[in-house]
Amino acid sequence: MDVTYDLADGIATITIDDGKANALTAELLGALHEAVDRADADGAVIVLAGRPGRFSGGFHLPTLTAFTPASADLLKAGFDLAHRLLSFPRPVVVACTGHAIAMGAFLLLSGDHRVGVAGGAHKIGATEVAIGMAMPWAAVEVLRQRLSRAHFERATLLAEVFTPEGAVDAGFLDELVPEAELLGRAHAVAARLATLDAKAHAVTKVRARSAMLEALASAIGRDDEELRAAIAQHRAP
Repeated sequence: MDVTYDLADGIATITIDDGKANALTAELLGALHEAVDRADADGAVIVLAGRPGRFSGGFHLPTLTAFTPASADLLKAGFDLAHRLLSFPRPVVVACTGHAIAMGAFLLLSGDHRVGVAGGAHKIGATEVAIGMAMPWAAVEVLRQRLSRAHFERATLLAEVFTPEGAVDAGFLDELVPEAELLGRAHAVAARLATLDAKAHAVTKVRARSAMLEALASAIGRDDEELRAAIAQHRAP
């Protein structure tokens, strides 16, 4: 199964593992949305993890580049998930198990605390411009909310890809640990965050991120409207 859900001690561990690059298909994103629903219903702190060596390689490119209504559905589902994680009423910890590229990097940036693997060859970044795609409005907003100004422009305009150590400096990650300690550290952070007052955390998160969340929601709508209009024009006889 591509997405698994495990609840223990108030922590919901959501793991993405398709046995390959963890490409985000409509089905996988649907399963992730359902897992977040379960975590919300369980009142749990989330730990989101990938498979060893791969957090996520981003959207399933054959679907995204097919330029069909399914392409627009996929784009919206991905950034809707980012918005849900950024506004989730309890803390979200991300265990970056490996490469996090494009939408994978945007999901990484949607966690409240992000732990990566020290000394690895994992690549983290947004590669859209490098492969001939304009950066979605929503992607720009997700990158803007965490990266320093200099790193934001390097990541967005120049498609710079970072090592784990560089990703900490840029703002993609908060800390690095040896690979064998990654999930243990993510759960230790989640356990500490689970002791926070849940209501105070939820209210403060909304206050701290209200402008960013509003900008992101607007950007998601703009991307969806523009892409669907372009697809309709492209498919018109």
